[in-house]
Amino acid sequence: MPPVFRRSAGAAAAVAGPAAAAAVAPAAAAPRPARMGVATAAGLLAGAAADALFADPRRGHPVALFGRAAAALERRLYADSRGRGVLHTTLCVGGATLIGVAAHALTKGRPVARAAVTAAATWAVLGGTTLGREGAYLAAALERGDIAAARARLPHLCGRDPSRLDEGELARATVESIAENTSDAVVAPLVWGAVAGVPGLLGYRAINTLDAMVGHRSPRYARFGWAAARLDDAANLLPARLTALLTVLAAPVAGGSARRALAVLRRDGHRHPSPNAGRCEAAFAGALGVRLGGTNAYGGRVEHRPHLGDGARPRVSDIARSVRLARVVGLAATALAATAAAARRGGRRRQ
Repeated sequence: MPPVFRRSAGAAAAVAGPAAAAAVAPAAAAPRPARMGVATAAGLLAGAAADALFADPRRGHPVALFGRAAAALERRLYADSRGRGVLHTTLCVGGATLIGVAAHALTKGRPVARAAVTAAATWAVLGGTTLGREGAYLAAALERGDIAAARARLPHLCGRDPSRLDEGELARATVESIAENTSDAVVAPLVWGAVAGVPGLLGYRAINTLDAMVGHRSPRYARFGWAAARLDDAANLLPARLTALLTVLAAPVAGGSARRALAVLRRDGHRHPSPNAGRCEAAFAGALGVRLGGTNAYGGRVEHRPHLGDGARPRVSDIARSVRLARVVGLAATALAATAAAARRGGRRRQ
C-alpha cells in the first residue's frame, strides 16, 4: 500500500474511533512477509550477479568444504548397506539445511540482512559461470587440436573416462555435461531458493554434491549411495523439466527451432537412464540439432546410452552454441525464481 493510502487509512480510523483503528493495525503489519519475499528475490538476483562477475573461488569454496566434511563422515560411517547410506545422507543434508534454517531465524524481520545472506548463499551454490568457462576452455583446446589438454580438462565437467575419447566424443561429453549441469548447477538451486530460501539453497546443494560423491553405480556405492541418488532424483524432478522447457523456448538463440526441440524432448526425454538428465539432454539435442548419447566409460564401467536427437554427433562449434543456450536458460531461470520469491507473501506469515 503506498504511503499516502496508509496515512489516509490511519486518519479515517482515528476519526471513527479505537475499534476502527484496531482493524487498520493488522493491515499495516501485513506487508512484512511481502518485504521478506522481496528480500529473498533481491538476494537471488544479487547472488546470480555475483556468480556472473566472480564465478567460483579457486580456493576455499563452501561446496568444497562441505565435500571434505561429507568425505570425512563417510570414512567413519561407511558400510555396504543402505541403512548406513541413509544415515550419512541425513546427517550431511540435514546439517546443511539446518545452517540455512539458522540463517533464516537470524534474519527474521530484517529484509536487508535476509537479502545479504540469500545473496551469499546463492553465489555459493550457483555454478553457471564456471560451467560456461569450462565449456569455453574445452572448445578452445579442441579448436587448436590439443586433444591432450581437452582430455585432461574434461573431468572438471563429468566423471567419464576421457583417455580414449576423440574430438567428436569430447565435444559430445562437453555438450551433454553442459545440458545436465545447466539444471544441476543453475536452475535447480534457483528453484529451491525461490521455494525455501537459504535452507532450500544449501539443502539442495548438499543433495546434489552428495549424489556426485556417492550416488553413482559402482560396487562401493551401489547400496551406500542409494539414498543420496534417490534424494537427488526427487530434488531435481521439477527443476530438470523446467530446464528442458526453458531450453525449448530459448532454442532460437542457438540457431535452433523451438518446435524441433520440443519434439525431441517429447520423443526422447524419457529414454535416458536418469529420470531428469534425459529431459535436459534431449531438449539441448533438439535445440542444437545434434545427436547425443552413445557409449560412455566410467573408470572401467561402461554404459550404453540411447541416442537423443536426430542430427550428427556434436562438433566443436556446437560447444559454444550450448554455452550460449545454457546462459540464456540461466538468465530466464533467475528471473522466474526472483519473481516467484517476491510473490510469496501469505503462505508463511512468520518469516
